Amino acid sequence: MRIIVDAMGSDNSPKVEVEGCVQAVGEFGCDIMLVGDRTKIEEELARCGANGSNISIEHAASVIEMREPAALSVRRKRDSSIVVALELLKSGKGDAFISAGNTGAVVCAATLSLRLLPGIERPGIAIIMPSLTGTSVIIDVGANIDPKPLHLLQYGIMADAYSRYILGKENPAIGLLNVGEEESKGTGFLKETHTLLGESKLNFIGNVEGRDIYAGKADVIICDGYVGNVILKVSESVAWTIVELLKREIKNDIIASLGAVLSGSAFNELKKKMDYSEYGGAPLLGVDGRCIICHGSSSAKAIKNAIRVAAEFVERDVNKHILEELGSY
Repeated sequence: MRIIVDAMGSDNSPKVEVEGCVQAVGEFGCDIMLVGDRTKIEEELARCGANGSNISIEHAASVIEMREPAALSVRRKRDSSIVVALELLKSGKGDAFISAGNTGAVVCAATLSLRLLPGIERPGIAIIMPSLTGTSVIIDVGANIDPKPLHLLQYGIMADAYSRYILGKENPAIGLLNVGEEESKGTGFLKETHTLLGESKLNFIGNVEGRDIYAGKADVIICDGYVGNVILKVSESVAWTIVELLKREIKNDIIASLGAVLSGSAFNELKKKMDYSEYGGAPLLGVDGRCIICHGSSSAKAIKNAIRVAAEFVERDVNKHILEELGSY
């Protein structure tokens, strides 16, 4: 298996990408192709002491920066690491693609280069969130901020397959994010989406509210990309804030400090469950290829785990199962 990695995408590129890839090669035994500035990548590989036996480099002359307009940059910068990497994936030089770069550019380039799976009109980004019952999938968190009800039905079908074959949920409970549980709640868009999901073969349990996300009421939560991205960013902020507030309270109280020492394993486990880097990256579902999108501030551990997610996506042939479910409609 060969994973193609955009080495120039993150806030700390190519340092974290190279470190994460070196760790992944040692832990998972896969082959890696790093795409980006050859000189900078070679310098980082040397710093890590990597012999390069499982890591190859494909030079890309430019980078699509985070603040650049996605569609325009993809068309103008054909020599960028994102575009070059996706063309390599399209031509069969690798099995999956990972980037911590400009999310809009990745979505745009993947859609243009790889095209969409037959029957899918818009791709969606799916993330795994911790909950009281384990984990839940939220889709979409930023690929499509102005979807149609049909697109949300397709998100449900794709996330259902992902939840089954990656997370091992036998019959995932599907919920539609809304301002209330009643069918009458929400906009006309949400009411129409509710009807479509209710008439589908999915295990649709109806509307769920924001408070149900972490309670684990649904295995899959469907929303538009605008709302999903707000949920993602707020969740990251809340997790960080909780950890920081706990640190401050413990530091200011000697009894609390002693309690923290005694509860160290519990705190570490909580921190692990709230750490996005443990979950790796988010799959871009709906494109005719395997694409994993990472946070721009990803650490080397996050890149390593994104490679693990990509490998699982390939091994369990998620796109084939998505097509099988779509075929039943």
